[in-house]
Amino acid sequence: MDITHLVEEIAADMATRRERGRVADYIPPLAGVSEGKFGIAVVLEDGSVHTAGDAHEPFSIQSISKVFALTLALGTVGDQLWSRVGREPSGSAFNSIVQLESERGIPRNPFINAGAIVVTDVLLGHLEPREAIGQMLRFVRELAGDETIVIDSAVARAEEETGFTNMALGNYMRAFGNIQGEVAKVLGTYFHFCALSMSCRQLAMAGRYLMDSGQVEGRRIVTARRARRINALMMSCGHYDNSGDFAYRIGLPGKSGVGGGILCVAPGRASIAVWSPGLNASGNSHLGQVALEKLVHATGWSVFEAHK
Repeated sequence: MDITHLVEEIAADMATRRERGRVADYIPPLAGVSEGKFGIAVVLEDGSVHTAGDAHEPFSIQSISKVFALTLALGTVGDQLWSRVGREPSGSAFNSIVQLESERGIPRNPFINAGAIVVTDVLLGHLEPREAIGQMLRFVRELAGDETIVIDSAVARAEEETGFTNMALGNYMRAFGNIQGEVAKVLGTYFHFCALSMSCRQLAMAGRYLMDSGQVEGRRIVTARRARRINALMMSCGHYDNSGDFAYRIGLPGKSGVGGGILCVAPGRASIAVWSPGLNASGNSHLGQVALEKLVHATGWSVFEAHK
């Protein structure tokens, strides 16, 4: 199959779409991004890279960073993490507080905001905020093989100025003892993680370890078992209250962000990143999901399809 032609065809199709979703406007730097943007990058198991559209333009990856934070936290404390964060779909919005009271401050999974804030607190149990932010940046640069990746300080600052719901989540979990550090430091670090700025190409390159059983070009990042489990969480929890529909339509592990990006993994086959800033009602890229559905339909990469 000619993947280069396929991604170019998908990008051309997305350029004609009139329904593009709504750009996130509660973080001012994101509100100004043109809804006309669309990029796609596919990195195959053989190392070849196929891009189209705005695949080389950096954007704020937002909650996609939770995949990398989870990987670092598991490397730091292992399965002890699961005493503080669950592994079940939430069925609620990404920033919902409703389940925390009945579940005694234990977030449902590490991919909703509350869960990612706990993951950040775990990392800060061993590092100062500046060290944790530096560790995250080095890790993502290493995964992508690209030293030009940066954290957008303007986005991080805007999130600190407007992230009142996340502040409520952090303080509420602190009341249950599930945030152990200073809430302001935990949230400041979390906001910097979310402010990572990456292109589709960089993001797809960074996701290769989840495509290739935990390794990149023969170098072990995580064990194959851990890569499989992170993929499982991405499949069941990576799109908030839209996760079931994403699995139904696309059938691949994935993680979205309100910047309009989606990182998707076809185990053993490809690492995929799409970006279109217009979001659906659940905070996931509208055109990104449409594009991924077309890609999977053409390639047969769904994990639910038999491969002969």
